[in-house]
Amino acid sequence: MRMRFARRIKSFHSRCFRSRQIEPITNISLTKTTTTKKPSTPSSSTTDSAIVKCNMAITTHMRNGQCDLALGVFKAMPRRTPVSWNAMVSGYLSNERFDLAREVFDKMPERDLVSWNVMISGYVRNGNLGAARSLFDLMPERDVVSWNAMLSGYAQNGYVDEARRVFDEMPVKNSISWNGILAAYVQNGRIEEAGLLFESKPDWHVVSWNCLMGGYVRKRRLGDARRIFDRMPVRDEVSWNTMISGYAQDGKLSEARILFDESPIRDVFTWTTMVSGYVQNGKVDEARRVFDEMPEKNSVSWNAMIAGYSQCKRMDMARELFESMPCHNVSSWNTMITAYANYGEIAHARNFFDRMPRRDCISWAAIIAGYAQTGDREEALRLFVEMKRDGGRLNRSTFTCVLSTCADIAALELGMQIHGRLVKAGYESGCFVGNALLAMYCRCGCIDEAYDVFEDISEKDVVSWNTMIAGYARHGFGKEALKVFESMKSAGIKPDDVTMVGVLSACSHTGLVDRGTEYFHSMYQDYGLTANSKHYTCMIDLLGRAGRLNDAQNLMNSMPFEPDAATWGALLGASRIHDNTELAEKAAEMIFEMEPENAGMYVLLSNLYAASGRWSDVGRMRLKMRDTGVRKVPGYSWVEVQNKIHTFSVGDCTHQDTGRIYAFLEELDLRMKQDGYVCETKLVLHDVDEEEKEHMLKYHSEKLAVAFGILNIPAGRPIRVMKNLRVCADCHTAIKHISNIVKRVIILRDSNRFHHFNGGVCSCGDYW
Repeated sequence: MRMRFARRIKSFHSRCFRSRQIEPITNISLTKTTTTKKPSTPSSSTTDSAIVKCNMAITTHMRNGQCDLALGVFKAMPRRTPVSWNAMVSGYLSNERFDLAREVFDKMPERDLVSWNVMISGYVRNGNLGAARSLFDLMPERDVVSWNAMLSGYAQNGYVDEARRVFDEMPVKNSISWNGILAAYVQNGRIEEAGLLFESKPDWHVVSWNCLMGGYVRKRRLGDARRIFDRMPVRDEVSWNTMISGYAQDGKLSEARILFDESPIRDVFTWTTMVSGYVQNGKVDEARRVFDEMPEKNSVSWNAMIAGYSQCKRMDMARELFESMPCHNVSSWNTMITAYANYGEIAHARNFFDRMPRRDCISWAAIIAGYAQTGDREEALRLFVEMKRDGGRLNRSTFTCVLSTCADIAALELGMQIHGRLVKAGYESGCFVGNALLAMYCRCGCIDEAYDVFEDISEKDVVSWNTMIAGYARHGFGKEALKVFESMKSAGIKPDDVTMVGVLSACSHTGLVDRGTEYFHSMYQDYGLTANSKHYTCMIDLLGRAGRLNDAQNLMNSMPFEPDAATWGALLGASRIHDNTELAEKAAEMIFEMEPENAGMYVLLSNLYAASGRWSDVGRMRLKMRDTGVRKVPGYSWVEVQNKIHTFSVGDCTHQDTGRIYAFLEELDLRMKQDGYVCETKLVLHDVDEEEKEHMLKYHSEKLAVAFGILNIPAGRPIRVMKNLRVCADCHTAIKHISNIVKRVIILRDSNRFHHFNGGVCSCGDYW
């Protein structure tokens, strides 16, 4: 029967399309076609049958997304009924071709009630409530479907009061109307009004009872939910499952189990709810007992149990259960990948990822995040590029993870490409992704672009404000950071602990001692915040950098808790800046007790000894490091050129452009000396002659990276160099001269802050 019908449709199509061109919609005739009846003309019943077949063909093509084929059938029809026009409108709407749907609707020679309702429902689905309301107001007549469409549109988009006004104006209401307004209250969290509405009508359907009970469950008002449950005249599986799930999610497993045992009908969801409840409350063995008793299991049941083992780090059991699943779905694979990645077992995660028959955006996000968290950021970015090549769909989590990875290694060019994809996907104004984008620009040295992103975030949360404040602080723009802080308060956002760390850091990086002191002492009174060790460390750093070492020590002594290594480190750093060897030694001794393997502190103290010519003490530091097994972290710098990261270490000769780089540095060295540059040889931690010291400083990693950037990055674009350690004073001085000689903006990010070099000066004002 189906084959005969298909052959008839095919035959009709061939007759319709024979020697015809598809015309644009604008050429559709809007008048009914009249023909002179001839002896060979089919009867009207045959013609009606052909029209029905055409209408069915239009609907079939539209369901398959074949809009052009549907239009071809429509244009070839000798006669069209309102059903034909409605099929075209409805089909275009279902394929999200709203402009074409409205065009056909406007050209309809006559409209019936269905035509209006279909068009209004299409606008509602598209979220265009203004257009839907305009059509609704133009309708010559309305039925309950028309009213329900508008009510549903307002309700689904959160306009509860407008939905209620439509409901109150309805001349006739049916169960859909009542359920719609009840659901509007429940889904938008207005549970009190939902309760009042519910009590105003005695004869609710079981769906409505379940809706209100579910609303109470989501609000964690289990007492109210249970009262609804106990009053229900009829309960279905959803009723029992909703109440059991509510108890389980709230940790009330004994109540959940009692209802589970009393439930007259247990479907697979009921059993899975109990398994999930035990899993969520850390009782994985009880969950397994219920799981083993289940008469029927679905993929959700298996995944819940696998997730339970994964959460308590019993990966051997999780894997065993996974392998015994009768049929894996994408969620099963994702659960395993995410668990292994979270526990740092990236090889196992990758094994599962490579074995997957099909991947979704969560799969890619999980493996990319796994590599990023384990420090293999280059592989994370390589996978991201592969994901794009394979056509993988990006979700918010993937965007956020990759942006964070770009920020870690300062892969600005890739980050900007991702920004472009964010704009196309419509994610860039959202707070979650917007914050990651903001952090990426801040950490890649693009503070102006970061502020543009900050301004575009439609609803800023405290993380948005904190990121912008910290970004300005780290770039040395303290006054701008404080302006953002004042705007934050004006916007009604309450500062938190992180905010104040950013504010105090901004004051520290720019020498705003009085402002910083004022903010520090007003934290509790103005914002109810008690200063923690990070706030004290910022203040000690602020006072110490300004040369007020006694005040810094006094503040440390007044702390309500013992200073940690970071606090002593701030004092040591300030002592080095102001050549206070005695205080530096005291701070270093305290740090060595707390963190004997902190190589950075050994280097700081060695620098101080070397600057004072105390070579025996420098040697003593080296011996102490050797005896305690401490190794100095090797310094390296990197620069991004054409989407590729180029990394350099001191005296590096492995790069393919080594010859050009070294020749250019020799040329720069001569020009720098003519520009007034004097090599700071006191920073060399070796007791050798001055010429040898100059040679050792000449090829520091940051100088190699800067030289490579100048040679390969087009003029007019900033050169952005990153370093894993603090920039040394000689390189800082040298890069100031280089920026003046080559007339380029050079942005250097070290482990502590950003330096913007331009025209021979640095944004830090040499206050670092």
